[in-house]
Amino acid sequence: MTGGSAPVLRRIVVLTSGGDAPGMNAALRAVVRRAVASRVGVLAARRGFQGLVDWDVVPMAASSVAEIVHRGGTVILAGRSQAFVRPEVQAACAARLRDEGVDGLVVIGGDGSLRGALALERLGVPTVGVPGTIDNDLPGTDRSIGFDTAVNTVVEAIDRIRDTATSHERTFVVEVMGRETGFIALHAGLADGAESIVVPEVGVDADGVVERILRGRRRGKLYSIIVVAEGATSGYSLAQKLRERGVEARVTVLGHVQRGGAPSAYDRWLAARLGAAAVDLLRSGRHGVMVGVRGEAVVATDLAEVVSARPPFDRSLWELAQVLSS
Repeated sequence: MTGGSAPVLRRIVVLTSGGDAPGMNAALRAVVRRAVASRVGVLAARRGFQGLVDWDVVPMAASSVAEIVHRGGTVILAGRSQAFVRPEVQAACAARLRDEGVDGLVVIGGDGSLRGALALERLGVPTVGVPGTIDNDLPGTDRSIGFDTAVNTVVEAIDRIRDTATSHERTFVVEVMGRETGFIALHAGLADGAESIVVPEVGVDADGVVERILRGRRRGKLYSIIVVAEGATSGYSLAQKLRERGVEARVTVLGHVQRGGAPSAYDRWLAARLGAAAVDLLRSGRHGVMVGVRGEAVVATDLAEVVSARPPFDRSLWELAQVLSS
């Protein structure tokens, strides 16, 4: 959405919502410092949309975001608000924002957070979304903030597991996050040479996994690594299916370790660009969009489009992983 002429942007609110992702702090820093440099007042709502519900907001200055670019998590806290999903609460939050003289809102988060952003946009609050989720499951951007760090965390964990797998000649099933998409499993499994990658987009073929393990053993391989996205099946369920077919398997569930830790250089770079771009869009009068990257370019996609679909799964990468590990 674009106004006829760029309005005067006097005050904005920024929040981080949903699951935390490495790089959220770097994005927050970029939003605050771009706004301050543009002489725009900044408030931060604590604990995501719940901060709007409770009006738990704090003023931000350039010094408020010092020494956070390298930190994981989010210093203004995150969460999922059960109250905010109610239309009457959303309307009350929009009214409070207007009453407080807020001209724009920046929401940093994933799919659910951007749905909340769209709701406020439709209630007349100029809103821009910034993709912050390790799942990388938002259309309109090549990468979301946190995905690169999460993949590197998984790769590092698998490298460590491989040492034990090799020493004891074992098969390990490594379960990673991804309830609806297998992007973390796909990228980490390809990068780490996993024998099999099990993702929701392809499904579970236990017989095929066993065949790949046995094929590896016939050529002298001492261990096997299977990467499974939680949305396809649990690591324990897959391990049980393998045991029923004569393959003893150990399970490691990485869980929330994938969300933590210092953001990678790429995630810091991405967060800096997208956080600043969100403020620039509001200042130009454009809103109702999510900022993202296509190649090296910063782009904007309508929030309604972002929340209505998932990015396509690149099956060719999955097939490449199969070939390289065969």
